[in-house]
Amino acid sequence: MGSIRYRARVSTPTADAQPRTVLVTGATRGIGRTIAERFVAAGDRVATLTRASATDLPDGVVGVPGDVTDSAAVDAAFSTIEADLGPVEVLVANAGITRDTLLMRMSDDDFAAVLDVNLTGAFRCARRASKGMIRLRRGRMIFISSVIGLYGGPGQVNYAASKAGLVGVARSITRELGGRGITANVVAPGFITTAMTDALPEAQQEQYLGAIPAGRFGSTHDVAGVVEFLASPAASYVSGAVIPVDGGLGMGH
Repeated sequence: MGSIRYRARVSTPTADAQPRTVLVTGATRGIGRTIAERFVAAGDRVATLTRASATDLPDGVVGVPGDVTDSAAVDAAFSTIEADLGPVEVLVANAGITRDTLLMRMSDDDFAAVLDVNLTGAFRCARRASKGMIRLRRGRMIFISSVIGLYGGPGQVNYAASKAGLVGVARSITRELGGRGITANVVAPGFITTAMTDALPEAQQEQYLGAIPAGRFGSTHDVAGVVEFLASPAASYVSGAVIPVDGGLGMGH
């Protein structure tokens, strides 16, 4: 048999990368806030969507009126960002809500509202971002999921469904747009130290800690570091991946 020769197009990161326009949804608190701060520190132009007059934005982050549950509002927000900061090159779909309750008590609205923000909201942003990315022939889409999306959680049928759905979104985008220099990946955090985990009863915190091989809750910086990598030139050949940041809690799922 003869040998097969091929030439691959290889892109290498440059030492003096230019600032990019980055949109991080849900950047006012928790994981999203730390991710936005990380991009600002790297010199990027960072925006987030705000549903009201936000006064608690991270330093350097531009707040643009918008609501991920409203397609027209998402379109208008992107148009504003494009006019003021340039085409969105990195999208971090992080906005999310919870309405935890047992299956038999979960209402249609409990289910639909969580999917509308967490899953359909991410789709709306990705759809709008794809227009500019296709023109640029480059882009990074990063979807913030959760270990619960793969591991499951009692009282979290709606949340788990919304977060699992992001995997299908990212992998379909990878197959559709991968040849245009656009990557789509999923980050699945585990238990991260935030105001929500701090509010848990001590006994419940101990129970969760006992299930985490790393023996600690993660920090928002643990998640932001992975997001920063996926948005970087070093990750140009990583797409359709699901990267857990959970201290080993969900391994194998």
